[in-house]
Amino acid sequence: MIVGVRGKIIYKEPSFVHVDVSGVVYEVFISLQSFSAISGDEVKLFTSHIIREDAQLLYGFLEISEKKLFEKLIKINGVGPKVAMAICSTYTPAQFAVVINNKDINGVKKVPGIGPKNAGRILVELVGFDAELISSPSEPRSLAFSQASEALESLGFKKDKISKALSSCSSSDTATLVKEALRLLQTI
Repeated sequence: MIVGVRGKIIYKEPSFVHVDVSGVVYEVFISLQSFSAISGDEVKLFTSHIIREDAQLLYGFLEISEKKLFEKLIKINGVGPKVAMAICSTYTPAQFAVVINNKDINGVKKVPGIGPKNAGRILVELVGFDAELISSPSEPRSLAFSQASEALESLGFKKDKISKALSSCSSSDTATLVKEALRLLQTI
């Protein structure tokens, strides 16, 4: 199982990169989010290695939260790697967490290749996963977010409202996040 690659980019397109790792060149499929974030000719990607009857495919991600989202999505019946990459290309993990939290079926249907039936299934299967995406270690504010979320929960607010309020906050420390979220929660 290949869980990551680090090397020099030989060739790059919006949907994949060729990465030279000590003389072996790997084709790694990437999302548009990762494509736009890759700069320079060196890259380190977290990868998901999919082995099928007819192929072995590598899907690469700059952020571990994007990899977690991808791997959770491909476990859903009717969602393959192409649809999962389309979701990762359309939304960042934090943006998709908001879509999940708001149960925004139209937001999921915006992704190319997803109809109303699959959109509903995705939202049902990912209930509660939004909190995991927001608290991902790749987010620099994750510790502050999770601490603020716990503090607000202890005050009696519901998780869905907390998540919605915190996603609108811009602070990076726990105390300021709680204050900002409290102001927002009074209006929700």
